[in-house]
Amino acid sequence: MTLLSMAVPLMICLVFTAAYIRRIDIAEVFCQGALNGLKKAAELAPTLFFVLLVVSFAYSSGAVDVLAELASPLLERLGFPQEILPLAAVRPLSGSAALAVFQDIMQTVPPDSFAGRNAAVLLGSTETTFYTIAVYYGAIRRKPDKRVFAASLTADMAAFLISSLTVRLFYGA
Repeated sequence: MTLLSMAVPLMICLVFTAAYIRRIDIAEVFCQGALNGLKKAAELAPTLFFVLLVVSFAYSSGAVDVLAELASPLLERLGFPQEILPLAAVRPLSGSAALAVFQDIMQTVPPDSFAGRNAAVLLGSTETTFYTIAVYYGAIRRKPDKRVFAASLTADMAAFLISSLTVRLFYGA
């Protein structure tokens, strides 16, 4: 056995030893932490349901496709492949929807094509922005500032374009 494979068991032993020395009831602390986590999850549930509902409506109504179509002339001039516009439109909203769109893309374009590689890099290097904002601000029970959305969407756009540039630099167009 290597030291690396023993890291987690050693850390657990260290925690138990420190708790024993300080006379801390680990079972009680664990149960209290689990209860607090469940309460926080119950508080976040309405926010998460709302985000999932909005994503479902946006995707099933065709709004995502309309948004992708509207943005396609500008993004094509920037070298962003049109095939992955639906992925870029849905990625800030939902990770599971983005995975479904990614799977559709991989069935229509070759994975080793520019669009396929770009889709993979985009999916792996971006975040579900609106979901993250909903979770974080729901946890602290505050309404997010408009600047949070502006900054997040700007970061998403930069990531979309940089993913395309990265694939172009490393694999060519």
